Amino acid sequence: MDAVVKSLLERTQTQDKNPVKRPTREEAEAAVEVLLRWAGDNPAREGLRDTPKRVVKAYEEFFAGYKEDASDVLARMFEEVHGYDDMVLIRDIPFSSHCEHHMVPFFGHAHIAYYPGEDGVVGLSKLARLVDIYAKRLQTQEALTAQIIGAIDIFMKPRGCAVMLEAEHMCMSIRGVQKQGAKTTTTQFTGIFRDDPAEQIRFLTLVRGK
Repeated sequence: MDAVVKSLLERTQTQDKNPVKRPTREEAEAAVEVLLRWAGDNPAREGLRDTPKRVVKAYEEFFAGYKEDASDVLARMFEEVHGYDDMVLIRDIPFSSHCEHHMVPFFGHAHIAYYPGEDGVVGLSKLARLVDIYAKRLQTQEALTAQIIGAIDIFMKPRGCAVMLEAEHMCMSIRGVQKQGAKTTTTQFTGIFRDDPAEQIRFLTLVRGK
């Protein structure tokens, strides 16, 4: 496995095994009230009265990935593929995540391809769920890319894997330089894809639909 991929995945697995102590719901709601006052508004007014509860509930959805484990999602493999040993590609998997630097959203599409190993293939929906497990955490796009491919490498043991993420970052489009529409692309390859540039070209061609 690529050293960068391994390092990032190990960091994630360490976080999963040693989760931080969560504050109570009441403490989280109180923190939102503080931010509302810091922004210059009154948490007691009608429109904001239930905002702390809504924000905390929304955070449970935004960061649900901390409660899930990639090994559970990829645990079941299917060996009966009637001799199929070519590329499996799922493209345009939508995802949304939050930048760990500013805690604002970034969103886009993931494209995943792999060559089945001896253990066979995994259900197609499982790879979409895998993307969500890591996306629904505080992230950088680079780390998210490495974590997805690292989990596939470890738990599926394919002959090769390719991952591409294309995303727009709100920390760049609504603050700072404010460049709306700019997209970031990250790629990572292992096995056959890393060793053979022709396979990378094939993957990119199929992703672009040409």
